[in-house]
Amino acid sequence: MSAAFDKPEDFYQVYDRHRTYVRADLRKKHIRDFTANVWNPAGFTPGMRVLELGCGVGLFLAFLRAMGVKDVTGVEMDPKVKEFMPADLAALVHTTTFEDFLGREGLGQFDRIVMLDVFEHFSPAEGVALLRRFAQLLAPGGKLVIRVPNMASPWGLQYQYNDLTHKGFYAPGNIRQLALAAGWDAEACLPSRRGSTVRRLTEAAFECLMNKVLTDPPPVWTANFIAVLSPQRN
Repeated sequence: MSAAFDKPEDFYQVYDRHRTYVRADLRKKHIRDFTANVWNPAGFTPGMRVLELGCGVGLFLAFLRAMGVKDVTGVEMDPKVKEFMPADLAALVHTTTFEDFLGREGLGQFDRIVMLDVFEHFSPAEGVALLRRFAQLLAPGGKLVIRVPNMASPWGLQYQYNDLTHKGFYAPGNIRQLALAAGWDAEACLPSRRGSTVRRLTEAAFECLMNKVLTDPPPVWTANFIAVLSPQRN
Protein backbone atom coordinates (compact mmCIF):
# COMPACT_ATOMS: atom_id res chain seq x y z
CA MET A 1 0.00 0.00 0.00
CA SER A 2 1.35 3.43 -0.88
CA ALA A 3 2.11 5.92 1.89
CA ALA A 4 -0.59 8.38 2.92
CA PHE A 5 0.06 12.10 2.66
CA ASP A 6 -2.77 13.60 4.68
CA LYS A 7 -0.88 16.17 6.78
CA PRO A 8 2.06 18.49 6.12
CA GLU A 9 4.34 16.44 8.36
CA ASP A 10 3.65 13.33 6.25
CA PHE A 11 5.78 14.84 3.49
CA TYR A 12 8.89 14.37 5.64
CA GLN A 13 8.78 10.81 4.28
CA VAL A 14 10.26 12.14 1.04
CA TYR A 15 12.09 15.14 2.47
CA ASP A 16 15.54 13.67 1.99
CA ARG A 17 14.82 13.45 -1.75
CA HIS A 18 13.24 16.91 -1.90
CA ARG A 19 16.08 18.69 -0.15
CA THR A 20 19.61 18.87 -1.53
CA TYR A 21 22.55 19.38 0.82
CA VAL A 22 25.84 21.02 -0.09
CA ARG A 23 28.90 21.40 2.09
CA ALA A 24 28.85 24.56 4.19
CA ASP A 25 31.48 26.95 2.87
CA LEU A 26 31.46 30.12 4.96
CA ARG A 27 32.29 33.05 2.69
CA LYS A 28 32.58 36.79 3.14
CA LYS A 29 29.06 37.30 1.79
CA HIS A 30 27.65 34.93 4.43
CA ILE A 31 29.51 36.75 7.20
CA ARG A 32 28.21 40.08 5.88
CA ASP A 33 24.61 38.84 5.65
CA PHE A 34 24.53 37.05 9.01
CA THR A 35 26.15 40.04 10.71
CA ALA A 36 23.64 42.52 9.28
CA ASN A 37 20.53 40.34 9.52
CA VAL A 38 21.05 38.33 12.72
CA TRP A 39 24.13 39.18 14.79
CA ASN A 40 23.64 42.94 15.09
CA PRO A 41 19.83 43.09 15.44
CA ALA A 42 19.80 40.46 18.20
CA GLY A 43 22.82 41.83 20.02
CA PHE A 44 25.04 38.75 19.89
CA THR A 45 28.42 38.79 21.65
CA PRO A 46 31.23 36.21 21.57
CA GLY A 47 30.72 35.19 25.19
CA MET A 48 27.16 33.98 24.67
CA ARG A 49 25.84 30.42 24.78
CA VAL A 50 23.87 29.81 21.56
CA LEU A 51 21.48 27.05 20.47
CA GLU A 52 20.46 26.68 16.83
CA LEU A 53 17.47 24.46 16.12
CA GLY A 54 17.36 23.20 12.54
CA CYS A 55 21.00 23.97 11.83
CA GLY A 56 21.14 22.18 8.47
CA VAL A 57 24.72 21.73 7.29
CA GLY A 58 25.96 24.19 9.90
CA LEU A 59 26.55 27.41 7.97
CA PHE A 60 25.30 29.64 10.79
CA LEU A 61 27.18 27.57 13.37
CA ALA A 62 30.34 28.12 11.33
CA PHE A 63 29.58 31.84 11.30
CA LEU A 64 29.22 31.88 15.08
CA ARG A 65 32.57 30.16 15.47
CA ALA A 66 34.13 32.69 13.10
CA MET A 67 32.73 35.49 15.27
CA GLY A 68 34.40 34.02 18.34
CA VAL A 69 31.41 32.26 19.92
CA LYS A 70 32.76 29.11 21.53
CA ASP A 71 29.68 27.67 23.26
CA VAL A 72 27.40 26.69 20.36
CA THR A 73 25.01 23.77 19.99
CA GLY A 74 23.13 22.67 16.88
CA VAL A 75 20.14 20.36 16.49
CA GLU A 76 19.12 18.81 13.18
CA MET A 77 16.67 15.99 12.53
CA ASP A 78 18.42 14.56 9.45
CA PRO A 79 21.65 12.71 10.33
CA LYS A 80 22.88 13.12 6.74
CA VAL A 81 23.87 16.72 7.44
CA LYS A 82 26.97 15.59 9.30
CA GLU A 83 28.36 14.21 6.05
CA PHE A 84 28.60 17.82 4.82
CA MET A 85 30.34 19.28 7.89
CA PRO A 86 33.93 19.28 9.08
CA ALA A 87 34.40 16.95 12.05
CA ASP A 88 34.85 19.73 14.60
CA LEU A 89 31.53 21.31 13.58
CA ALA A 90 29.69 17.98 13.39
CA ALA A 91 30.71 17.30 16.99
CA LEU A 92 28.56 20.25 18.07
CA VAL A 93 25.39 18.94 16.40
CA HIS A 94 22.76 16.62 17.90
CA THR A 95 20.91 14.68 15.19
CA THR A 96 17.53 14.11 16.79
CA THR A 97 14.04 15.59 16.86
CA PHE A 98 13.36 18.92 18.51
CA GLU A 99 10.91 17.18 20.83
CA ASP A 100 13.58 14.77 22.03
CA PHE A 101 16.26 17.43 22.49
CA LEU A 102 14.02 19.96 24.21
CA GLY A 103 12.70 17.25 26.53
CA ARG A 104 16.14 16.43 27.89
CA GLU A 105 17.16 17.38 31.40
CA GLY A 106 20.26 19.36 32.19
CA LEU A 107 20.31 21.50 29.05
CA GLY A 108 21.11 24.59 31.07
CA GLN A 109 20.32 28.07 29.82
CA PHE A 110 21.10 29.75 26.53
CA ASP A 111 21.60 33.42 25.74
CA ARG A 112 20.27 33.09 22.21
CA ILE A 113 18.12 30.49 20.45
CA VAL A 114 18.11 30.65 16.66
CA MET A 115 15.72 29.13 14.10
CA LEU A 116 16.52 30.12 10.52
CA ASP A 117 13.95 28.92 7.95
CA VAL A 118 12.52 26.51 10.53
CA PHE A 119 9.68 28.14 12.49
CA GLU A 120 7.34 27.95 9.48
CA HIS A 121 7.41 24.15 9.85
CA PHE A 122 5.29 24.63 12.99
CA SER A 123 1.66 25.70 13.25
CA PRO A 124 0.81 28.77 15.36
CA ALA A 125 -0.35 26.51 18.23
CA GLU A 126 2.89 24.55 18.04
CA GLY A 127 4.81 27.82 17.87
CA VAL A 128 3.23 29.02 21.11
CA ALA A 129 4.19 25.74 22.79
CA LEU A 130 7.76 26.12 21.53
CA LEU A 131 8.05 29.66 22.86
CA ARG A 132 6.81 28.57 26.27
CA ARG A 133 9.48 25.86 26.37
CA PHE A 134 12.14 28.30 25.17
CA ALA A 135 11.24 30.66 28.01
CA GLN A 136 12.46 27.96 30.40
CA LEU A 137 15.74 27.59 28.52
CA LEU A 138 16.70 31.23 28.05
CA ALA A 139 18.97 33.01 30.48
CA PRO A 140 17.90 36.46 31.76
CA GLY A 141 18.06 38.82 28.81
CA GLY A 142 17.89 35.89 26.39
CA LYS A 143 16.29 36.17 22.97
CA LEU A 144 14.92 33.99 20.17
CA VAL A 145 15.80 34.88 16.59
CA ILE A 146 13.77 33.42 13.73
CA ARG A 147 13.77 33.85 9.97
CA VAL A 148 10.58 32.89 8.15
CA PRO A 149 8.96 33.45 4.73
CA ASN A 150 7.21 36.80 4.68
CA MET A 151 3.56 36.26 3.87
CA ALA A 152 2.94 40.02 3.94
CA SER A 153 5.08 40.35 0.82
CA PRO A 154 4.43 38.93 -2.66
CA TRP A 155 8.10 37.91 -2.77
CA GLY A 156 7.58 35.51 0.13
CA LEU A 157 5.16 33.22 -1.69
CA GLN A 158 7.80 31.14 -3.47
CA TYR A 159 9.56 30.40 -0.17
CA GLN A 160 6.36 29.46 1.61
CA TYR A 161 4.69 27.32 -1.02
CA ASN A 162 7.72 25.48 -2.40
CA ASP A 163 7.78 23.21 0.65
CA LEU A 164 4.72 21.13 1.60
CA THR A 165 5.99 20.61 5.15
CA HIS A 166 5.34 24.25 6.00
CA LYS A 167 2.48 24.55 8.49
CA GLY A 168 2.67 28.17 9.63
CA PHE A 169 2.02 31.25 7.48
CA TYR A 170 3.73 34.17 9.14
CA ALA A 171 4.01 37.91 8.70
CA PRO A 172 5.25 40.62 11.07
CA GLY A 173 1.75 41.24 12.41
CA ASN A 174 0.84 37.69 13.35
CA ILE A 175 4.31 36.94 14.73
CA ARG A 176 3.65 39.72 17.23
CA GLN A 177 0.24 38.17 17.93
CA LEU A 178 1.79 34.72 18.45
CA ALA A 179 4.44 36.16 20.75
CA LEU A 180 1.81 37.81 22.95
CA ALA A 181 -0.16 34.55 23.14
CA ALA A 182 2.96 32.83 24.50
CA GLY A 183 3.78 35.59 26.98
CA TRP A 184 6.56 37.02 24.83
CA ASP A 185 7.31 40.33 23.12
CA ALA A 186 8.31 40.77 19.50
CA GLU A 187 11.11 43.29 19.87
CA ALA A 188 11.65 43.71 16.13
CA CYS A 189 10.52 42.38 12.75
CA LEU A 190 13.14 43.30 10.18
CA PRO A 191 13.92 42.72 6.51
CA SER A 192 16.31 39.89 5.69
CA ARG A 193 18.45 41.15 2.84
CA ARG A 194 20.97 39.30 0.70
CA GLY A 195 23.10 40.11 -2.29
CA SER A 196 25.54 42.81 -3.30
CA THR A 197 25.43 46.38 -2.06
CA VAL A 198 24.07 47.49 -5.44
CA ARG A 199 21.26 44.95 -5.29
CA ARG A 200 20.41 45.90 -1.71
CA LEU A 201 20.27 49.60 -2.56
CA THR A 202 18.20 48.92 -5.67
CA GLU A 203 15.70 46.84 -3.70
CA ALA A 204 15.48 49.51 -1.00
CA ALA A 205 14.83 52.21 -3.60
CA PHE A 206 12.13 50.08 -5.24
CA GLU A 207 10.48 49.46 -1.87
CA CYS A 208 10.55 53.18 -1.10
CA LEU A 209 8.81 53.91 -4.40
CA MET A 210 6.19 51.21 -3.85
CA ASN A 211 5.50 52.52 -0.35
CA LYS A 212 4.59 55.87 -1.90
CA VAL A 213 2.45 54.33 -4.65
CA LEU A 214 0.47 51.67 -2.77
CA THR A 215 -2.33 52.40 -0.34
CA ASP A 216 -1.45 49.48 1.96
CA PRO A 217 2.16 48.40 1.42
CA PRO A 218 3.52 45.56 3.55
CA PRO A 219 5.49 46.57 6.66
CA VAL A 220 8.43 44.50 5.37
CA TRP A 221 9.00 43.81 1.68
CA THR A 222 11.74 41.19 1.65
CA ALA A 223 10.89 37.57 0.83
CA ASN A 224 11.92 36.51 4.34
CA PHE A 225 11.98 38.52 7.53
CA ILE A 226 13.83 38.33 10.81
CA ALA A 227 11.97 38.46 14.13
CA VAL A 228 13.71 39.03 17.45
CA LEU A 229 11.55 37.79 20.34
CA SER A 230 12.01 37.79 24.10
CA PRO A 231 9.97 36.43 27.03
CA GLN A 232 8.05 38.97 29.05
CA ARG A 233 9.69 39.33 32.45
CA ASN A 234 7.45 39.91 35.45
